[in-house]
Amino acid sequence: MQANISIWEKESFFAPQDVIIVGGGLMGLWSAIAVKERNAKLRVTILEKNTTPLGASTRNAGFACFGSPTELLHDAQTLGEEAMLTTTEKRFKGIEKITRYLPKHQIDYDPCEGFECITKTQLPSVTIADSIAYLNKLLASITGKQHTFIRNDAALTTLGLQNFDALIQNKMEAGLHSGKLVQALQVKAISMGMQILSGIEVTECLQHNIGVQVHTHQKIVFTAEKVLLCTNAFSNNIATGHTIPVTPGRGQIILTSPIQNLPLQGTFHFDAGFYYWRNLGNRILLGGARNKAFDEETTTELTTTHTIQNALEDFLKQHVHPSIHYSIEQRWSGIMGFTHNHLPYIHYIEPNILVAIACNGMGVALTPIIAEEVANRLLQTNKAI
Repeated sequence: MQANISIWEKESFFAPQDVIIVGGGLMGLWSAIAVKERNAKLRVTILEKNTTPLGASTRNAGFACFGSPTELLHDAQTLGEEAMLTTTEKRFKGIEKITRYLPKHQIDYDPCEGFECITKTQLPSVTIADSIAYLNKLLASITGKQHTFIRNDAALTTLGLQNFDALIQNKMEAGLHSGKLVQALQVKAISMGMQILSGIEVTECLQHNIGVQVHTHQKIVFTAEKVLLCTNAFSNNIATGHTIPVTPGRGQIILTSPIQNLPLQGTFHFDAGFYYWRNLGNRILLGGARNKAFDEETTTELTTTHTIQNALEDFLKQHVHPSIHYSIEQRWSGIMGFTHNHLPYIHYIEPNILVAIACNGMGVALTPIIAEEVANRLLQTNKAI
C-alpha cells in the first residue's frame, strides 16, 4: 500500500531521482559529493534511516590514521605487499583530501601525531628496528618521508603510559571530531543541490525496467536510475536475494572524566589496532578489545557488554600511570563492516544497484578516495545519466 502523500511531496521530496544513495554516513556523503562533482545536473538524494548516521561514522573514535606498524605488517604478510600498499595509499590520500576539502577548525582536526605501543610478546625487540626499516622503505613513495615511523621509547613515560616495552611514532597521524566531520559533509552536499532525507528506512531495492524501485518502511516508493548502497554491515537486510560478503564488527568505546594536566597527547594503537585510544581534550577515549570476544562482537546490536567494557577498563588500569586519576563517564558502540580480505567491497549486485561498503575500521581515511571510484563506476555504466 502506497503512503499517504501529497502531490507537492510527490513532485519534490519524493520525485524520481538520477541517483539514490542509501546510507548517510561517510561513504554515502563522500560518494554523493563525488557524483555531483562529476555531473552537477544530476538529481541526487541520500536516504538515512536514523536521525544521524547509525553505523560507525558518528560513533567511532575520531582517528585520521592509515594504519599502525603491526597492522601494516600483518596485511603485507596476509594480503601481499602490493595490496597493503594500495590500501595504505588510499588512506593517506583520504586524510589529505579531508584537510583540503574542509577547514581544519571546522572538524577539530588535530595533527597530534600517532603512536603504536609494543610489548615483547607482540613484537620482539630484536625485530622492531628491522620492521620499521622495512615499512619505511615501502612507504617512502606514498608519504614522501624517509622515516614514516620512528622508535621513541622515551616518550612512554612522558605520555603517562606504562607496561609497554617500545613505542613507534608517526608524525603524520591526527585526530578529528567525527560528528562535526559528518555535519560539514552534509552542509557541503546540500550546498551542491542534493537532498538528505532522514528517518527513511529502506527495506529493499528492486531492479525495475531500466531503473530501480526503492521501497521503504514508511511505504514511500522512490524511483531512481541508479541506487548506491552505503549501508555497510546492514547491507544484507536490504539486498534482497543477494548475500553481501560483509561481517559486522561492533566497536565499543569508553570516555573518561576530565583529567587535570593529562600528559597523554596523540592517537595510540596496540595489538594490530585491536586497541585504540587518544586524548579528547583532557579526557582519554579508548575503544576496541573485540578480540576478547569475536563471536559476541559479530553483531549489529548497538549495545555495550560487560565483557568488552571490563576489558577496556582493565586495559586503562594496566597501561595508564596510576598517578592519573579518572572515572568512566560515557560508553557507546558503533558497527563496522569487515571483509575476509580486509579490502573494501565495491560491486554491482544488479545492473543498476551498486554496493560500496566495508572499510574494515578505516572509514574516516578511506571513504574520501573510495568515493571517487564509486562515482566513476556509477556514471560510466549508466547511459541514462
